[in-house]
Amino acid sequence: MINALIFDMDGVLLDSEPFWRKALREELASLGVTLSEAEAAETMGIRIDQVLEYRMKTHGWTGKTVPQVTESILSRVIAEVEQRAVVLPGVWDCINKANRDGLKIGLATSSPSRLIDAVVKTLKMEDVFEVKKSAEFEQYGKPHPAIYLRTAEALGIAAPQCLAIEDSFNGLLSAKSAQMKCIAVPEDISAHDPRFVIADAKLDSLLDLDEALWFRLTK
Repeated sequence: MINALIFDMDGVLLDSEPFWRKALREELASLGVTLSEAEAAETMGIRIDQVLEYRMKTHGWTGKTVPQVTESILSRVIAEVEQRAVVLPGVWDCINKANRDGLKIGLATSSPSRLIDAVVKTLKMEDVFEVKKSAEFEQYGKPHPAIYLRTAEALGIAAPQCLAIEDSFNGLLSAKSAQMKCIAVPEDISAHDPRFVIADAKLDSLLDLDEALWFRLTK
């Protein structure tokens, strides 16, 4: 029996993964590092400071520290969110199903709290989530399960009684490692990744989450 629904944020509530990839590529380009779109997509779902630590090892740059680049990228993404963010199709329907069935609703994201605040305000979701957790406060971000375990604990629900919604494989692996069920709604750029087979359901959009599938996943 599922007693809580936990959303990832970027790529699930709003189409912000392109904001992150654009900011990452442009910021690194300003430091002389060329990153392809495919390379930027490899690390979707992973905490941005960990992405940059990895890219510092694979590409290297001078002129700015990882924390400085992290802050620059975050500022770019927040600006994009405040100007352009809209709720993805099916999200409100999913929230309504959870409320109707008495599920607690949480948010578990790799993004920093500053971005959570910007997204929730821009999307007018201030009253949706009982718990909002950022992996910035965890020793390890996704794909480690810590952020999902922490969110379940804060909701007061055992992790196996939670259903997560993710767009990235790293996020999916995080939720499944926490022993949660997980719906994957990947972007087109990663939709054909065969590793999504571990999801309990893989959808093109949350609009595809009909009553029959909802019942199968939550009861």
